[in-house]
Amino acid sequence: MANNSILLVEDDQNFGDVLRSYLEMHDYDVTLAKDGVEGLESYKKGRYDLCIFDVMMPKKDGFTLAREIREKDREMPIVFLTAKTMKDDVLEGFRIGADDYISKPFNSEELLFRIHAILKRSQSKLELKDEVKEFSIGKYHFNFPLRILTFAESGEEEKHKLSPKEASLLKMFAQNVNDILPRSEALTKIWGEDNYFTARSMDVFVTKLRKYLRRDGNIEIVNIHGNGFQLLVKSDQEA
Repeated sequence: MANNSILLVEDDQNFGDVLRSYLEMHDYDVTLAKDGVEGLESYKKGRYDLCIFDVMMPKKDGFTLAREIREKDREMPIVFLTAKTMKDDVLEGFRIGADDYISKPFNSEELLFRIHAILKRSQSKLELKDEVKEFSIGKYHFNFPLRILTFAESGEEEKHKLSPKEASLLKMFAQNVNDILPRSEALTKIWGEDNYFTARSMDVFVTKLRKYLRRDGNIEIVNIHGNGFQLLVKSDQEA
């Protein structure tokens, strides 16, 4: 089983090196960045299971970095490290969506325990989402294992057999109905990488899904500029 990968962003080089070595001793793959700008670049280039950010950093602080990553991936576990213990800072971290908040100095074994607990919760959430195999999307029924999308209304039925990528993309939309699906998340999970060419390919597949779903006027796939797409499904009352 592959080691969990951690992005550590810490401007104190000595502390960062020590913490990275400690985590690597406990079988974590750690990428260390020295500030928020470098941290964001590392995040874009890699695939991580958890992020650990110092709050006070030059160029881009930990809170700003976390907000930018949250726009791309709502599920990424984030832990804040800080020497500050002010209540407002702790609350701000949790408002952004922090999974945990640890004040320096801290017990190394406690940090390991918290990381393990967060990763276990994160994996459980992913497994729970993947357990669902069939979805209702407006007036459509989607069977993911069979890759069949069915429209049914007033005795009328229309079926589409989707390609593997079409089915995988529709599944991600169905798991995030009325919420933003970050482009980078879909590209990484379905196409294996996020670049210009895979992004253009995804646009083509989104166009195909729009065509398949056109029979229900309450369904719309919206392009969220600079972020991703949103599968909007209105109820009959909202329409």
